[in-house]
Amino acid sequence: MVTADASLLWGLGLGTVAVALATLLPLLPHRHWTVRGLDFPRLQIAVVALALAVFEFVLLDSNSAMTWFLILVTALCLVAQLWWIVPYTPLWPKEVRKARQDDPEHTLTILTSNVLTPNRNAAALIRLVRQHRPDVLVTLESDQWWQNQLAVLEDEMPFSIKCPLDNLYGMHVFSRLPLIESECRYLIEDKVPSMHALVELRSGDRVRIHFLHPAPPSPTENPESAERDAELVIVGRSVADCNEPIIVTGDLNDVAWSPTTRLFRKVSGLLDPRVGRGLYSTFHADHPFMRWPLDHLFHSDHFTLALIARLPSIGSDHFPLLTSVVYAPGQGGDQEPLEAEEGDQEYARSLAREKGASKDDVPEPGR
Repeated sequence: MVTADASLLWGLGLGTVAVALATLLPLLPHRHWTVRGLDFPRLQIAVVALALAVFEFVLLDSNSAMTWFLILVTALCLVAQLWWIVPYTPLWPKEVRKARQDDPEHTLTILTSNVLTPNRNAAALIRLVRQHRPDVLVTLESDQWWQNQLAVLEDEMPFSIKCPLDNLYGMHVFSRLPLIESECRYLIEDKVPSMHALVELRSGDRVRIHFLHPAPPSPTENPESAERDAELVIVGRSVADCNEPIIVTGDLNDVAWSPTTRLFRKVSGLLDPRVGRGLYSTFHADHPFMRWPLDHLFHSDHFTLALIARLPSIGSDHFPLLTSVVYAPGQGGDQEPLEAEEGDQEYARSLAREKGASKDDVPEPGR
């Protein structure tokens, strides 16, 4: 007969094995969704690891070598998970400087919102737009119904790019500021658009912006992350060649700390304003314990940060993200991006080649 103590040891031991597998599997270069999906819940896995370590310390025999082995393995998993997410907390130095002063002429405010196609609470998003008055609104998963509802914004946001689709990849951009050389392009997959344009600030300065929503690796989408990864790296390599102000924003279907997003930051040289500030987790709006940052805004060192905030729910599975940056190349010019390592550029090229893609496929408005 198995004793209560033995059952407890087995139960906690199995929990430790599960946490160890969840920590080690994402280190593999395999791109299947069952592996890459473990990049997402690192905070949740860290919480489970901490709870396991406490239970093992309190409930198991402190004179047993097995107890201390389990505690050691669990503690190492906890440290490994925290290594990925601590940069997105106030414990880490800020990557992007705070803007020194209010400067409306050089400020660009963007509201990014994955609306969830079947969601019909367009009024909530319209209220947020009128409350926060962003210069640019980008919606993801917006179909013809959403386009019709958001048409009420066109008097105040007369510049737009529209691609209504009913496959969860529709996209719309509405802007108070002029959009120049705007283009909708299908970079990797025929069903997945991206948008590209110059935005002219009130000062007359122009900013190159790329709006993205690559498909995720999942059992209902692409079984592997190859398509998403290729789209991110070709955009990253394209903007790396530009010395002009750049912004890349959208629902990237990837977390801020994943190897792919880190590779994007390395090859692009763009900055992440969340580093040193917070997670700003935008998904899943309905399940607090299962949240991670899927909606992003990255920018070149021409900008400093005035504001970044997660806005209230609009009935979607994503919270909207509001980001306000200030064009201040004199203040931000020496901000340091994530440093590329040996082999990163070649790996990025190989990801693109695998999908028959190139940085030359990415529109370069203004060039």
